Amino acid sequence: MTSTDKALQTSSTIENSGFVDWGFAKATGRFMVQAGPTVLPGQAAEVVASLRSAAERARGPVAETAQMHSVGGAPAVIVDRSGWIDANVDSLQSMLEPVIKAMLAKRKTPAPASPVMLGVGGKVTGAEVGALTAFLASRILGQYDLAPDGTPRLLLVAPNVLRTETELGVNAADFRLWICMHEETHRVQFTAVPWLRQHVIDSARHLSQDLVPDPEHLGERIRQIAHNVPNALRSGGNGLTDIFATAEQRAEIAKVTAIMSLLEGHADVVMDDVGPAIVPSVELIRAKFQQRRQDVTGVDKILRRLLGLEAKMRQYRDGAVFVREVTAKVGTDGFNAVWTSPQTLPLPAEIENPPAWVQRVHG
Repeated sequence: MTSTDKALQTSSTIENSGFVDWGFAKATGRFMVQAGPTVLPGQAAEVVASLRSAAERARGPVAETAQMHSVGGAPAVIVDRSGWIDANVDSLQSMLEPVIKAMLAKRKTPAPASPVMLGVGGKVTGAEVGALTAFLASRILGQYDLAPDGTPRLLLVAPNVLRTETELGVNAADFRLWICMHEETHRVQFTAVPWLRQHVIDSARHLSQDLVPDPEHLGERIRQIAHNVPNALRSGGNGLTDIFATAEQRAEIAKVTAIMSLLEGHADVVMDDVGPAIVPSVELIRAKFQQRRQDVTGVDKILRRLLGLEAKMRQYRDGAVFVREVTAKVGTDGFNAVWTSPQTLPLPAEIENPPAWVQRVHG
């Protein structure tokens, strides 16, 4: 399925360190990604038009349900799997190049790498990035791309939406609108709260930089990863980060995870609370979608654990519980105090204990 918006610009102007060949990452991802569902051109065009319309229709109900409003905003961009890969590789480049440069600055004996070594190493790392994005590109339904150093945009992955609604056997129009409610909530979160986008980007960059090992200790880190992979597979925690993170780093990971739990849980609550008047089969869709989240087996489950995607599933659940319990105690206006400043975001312990957040913020 390839009939998607052509206006998505994915070029990046950030200075490249050369340690990741980002262009090769895109090429690898596009080569490795699974083909989407086979459809006729007319059907592809219909799905694209329907998703674009659903994204527009979602704006009013989301603003009303969340009681959050943002002015304007670019329309959703409908992409295929390759388009999603291109966009996310660009965002990864903008996010990680400063981290790579910080890693190089840690070298005790700085020495310029030869062009040949840079080229080979960049291709290897680019291939790894491409393989990761290829795996994710067939699973993501939509995303609000924060686009560090670029222009944020709401992305909807048409072939994945089509495949999922078909597999679930749900009403296509309802499902597309329901998915758009979730992603539109993310758009509103980051546009109605002016400081939030940069705060999340800075937090992710800081955490990534902190997790980068000193080059002199890279061999030790690799052995540590190999030794602890079985535990990561059994625990289903935060994946590879749990393997090599120190206690202090795990505490920082927990803070970022708490923010993501809030964002994902809030979007899940809003998408469900719009109600059957707007999405008539919302309860059936939620039940089937939740079951789909739980029915992951085999190699896919192993990869999800290593990549920390099972932790992502818990973010939806824990964040939604936090949002509902806080709203039940102080109402939607009281809950929206969470967006006042970085200091009013929930702490890790408060995600699991919503009354503690209410006491800290509202007294």
